[in-house]
Amino acid sequence: MRANRQNLPTSSPTAVRNLGILAHVDAGKTTLTERILFATGAIHKRGEVHHGTTVTDYDAQERDRGITIFAAAVSCAWGGHRVNLIDTPGHVDFSDEVERSLRVLDGAVAVFDAVAGVEPQSETVWRQADRHGVPRIAFVNKLDRAGADLDTAVASIRRRLGVVPLVVQLPIGAEDSFSGVVDLLAMRALHWRADSDGYQVGPIPEPLREEAARRRRLLEETVAELHADALEEFCSASALTERTLVRALRELTLRGDGVVVLCGSAYRNRGIEPLLDAVLAYLPSPADMPPVRGLVGDGAQEERAPDPAEPFTALAFKVTATATGRLTYLRVYAGTLRKGATVLDAATGRTERVGRILRVQADRHEEREEAVAGDIVAVIGLKTARAGTTLCAPGAGLVLEPPSVAEPVVSVAVEARRSMDTGRLSAALARLAEEDPSLVVRSDAESGQTVLSGMGELHLEVAVEKIRSGHGVEVVVGRPQVSYRETVVRGVSGLVHRHVKQDGGAGQFAHVVLDVEPLEEPCFEFRSTVVGGRVPQEYARAVEAGCLDALAEGPLGGFPVTGLRVTLTDGATHSKDSSEMAFRAAGRFGLREALRLSTMELLEPLVEVTVTVPQDGVGGVLGDLAARRGRVSGSTAEAGTAVITADVPLAELFGYASRLRGRTQGRGTFTTRPAGLAPVPASVAAAVAAVAAR
Repeated sequence: MRANRQNLPTSSPTAVRNLGILAHVDAGKTTLTERILFATGAIHKRGEVHHGTTVTDYDAQERDRGITIFAAAVSCAWGGHRVNLIDTPGHVDFSDEVERSLRVLDGAVAVFDAVAGVEPQSETVWRQADRHGVPRIAFVNKLDRAGADLDTAVASIRRRLGVVPLVVQLPIGAEDSFSGVVDLLAMRALHWRADSDGYQVGPIPEPLREEAARRRRLLEETVAELHADALEEFCSASALTERTLVRALRELTLRGDGVVVLCGSAYRNRGIEPLLDAVLAYLPSPADMPPVRGLVGDGAQEERAPDPAEPFTALAFKVTATATGRLTYLRVYAGTLRKGATVLDAATGRTERVGRILRVQADRHEEREEAVAGDIVAVIGLKTARAGTTLCAPGAGLVLEPPSVAEPVVSVAVEARRSMDTGRLSAALARLAEEDPSLVVRSDAESGQTVLSGMGELHLEVAVEKIRSGHGVEVVVGRPQVSYRETVVRGVSGLVHRHVKQDGGAGQFAHVVLDVEPLEEPCFEFRSTVVGGRVPQEYARAVEAGCLDALAEGPLGGFPVTGLRVTLTDGATHSKDSSEMAFRAAGRFGLREALRLSTMELLEPLVEVTVTVPQDGVGGVLGDLAARRGRVSGSTAEAGTAVITADVPLAELFGYASRLRGRTQGRGTFTTRPAGLAPVPASVAAAVAAVAAR
């Protein structure tokens, strides 16, 4: 069977699939995306990651490093449907790109390495998709690799992700001899040849017939356990038809009660067409999604259905600067957007004009006259929209929930090498922060330095290189610094603070009584238990705002404070001199005083490190992790290699990549993911506080 190649359809939302490709770094996401584009006729020559010729890894840094850094959108057609794909990064430092993409997607394909199974970042992006309620199907990739095993990979999906895998294919051949799959729904064999772009359908090979029948029966039994209608048919007929299985698998996927599992080898172009068929069969269209909900002007909630006739409603999820202008990527949830239309920023009330509408093919664009509900497009002409901005038809404002932004954990000081470039550096940093909300730029009040904060060393390296190559500014970068936090171990009760100020005009008076107590979670809570109107509600809110001001700098080293609850228990006002400003000042200075009197503790970010090394290098790696204050949580051995998992303070991991290569003669690799906050040992805390005080 030849690949189904055709022009992009321009039909209703039911004929659209918006999906992301999710996985751990090096699981094959970009290669899979490339093969999908080739199979659908969107490109006519297959690119390779190692050659730097793929469509979605178009940035120079992506090609040099061989990894996906920026989420890239592409469109193609299959089976009369338009498929909008977003190839997402797999490195933990760029998980915020995944978060923004998942916010606007309807479905996803999770890619797993057939040798490694579920890897740390695979689990992280899976949990991100869980939070957004994005239905997924799984593709076990690299079945042509030595040591590849579908059953082992499926077992890791069941064990580590806590889901029910519904395997619908059986590999034909193993490792180098992998040549096709058995379709357990239609009970047929699909064969790919090296000299052909498509697959050929045939009967199941004789040696696999018994195993295929057993697995089909297991699939039917599992589906019957999870799906009421399938159970009824199974009980009456002792079997399930292909039609019933397909319908049940789709409903289980949409509900999240099961995950359809397919397999193949993207590099060898095997398994791509059945995967595309599964995308259409099991993943939702925009029309299958519930109406989007948002807030209107009076704070009430309102719904908009995915209908081109509804008032236009879209969410901006990505902003980039290109040679053709400032691109704002939109997911259109309702209505129709036409070129030249005026749109409303629902949060600010500003209006802007859309100059052009583009269908995006990574770094190439195709101009369109309009975009309708369900579309993912880029527009040119918007000057102030940011990631998270809701755009609506004028007079029909609706504010949608924006994507969440992770707090940065690593910071570096940056300055222009030449003083004449200081202004250009400031403009470049502002552009970076606009394009990537997980990058934060601030000015250190004491040192006067400009500080750039991000999600990890690689994240900051990429940002700095973008300043150098994209903006032509040579910068000097300081040593990375960890974003420590301070927390309350033992609080205080009944702290009285009076804010009184009289300087000739109207005075300021605020009297507050505060209780401060620790929380187990790294967050801040405020509540008021004042009765009798001694502190009006608007003044209580001002006290809360003042407390938030005070949390910016703690007493140990000036780090942000978290993990505490502040209770306003009493207070007093003055008939003339009390104001919200006075109570905000009382909250700020009162909490600062309370924190100085409390027992405080310094917290540092931890990361879970998974190190893969040859068996003869385990001793050296364990010793090095111990020297970095790491706590080993697991170790497994397999095929001459060991996989070690440990929780290590982020501050101790700077430069670890080169150290690991040196200890293992270049054969060791490691991955990381955030693991929360933990108290800093007293000896280390003193050193950190001393450095911060300088």
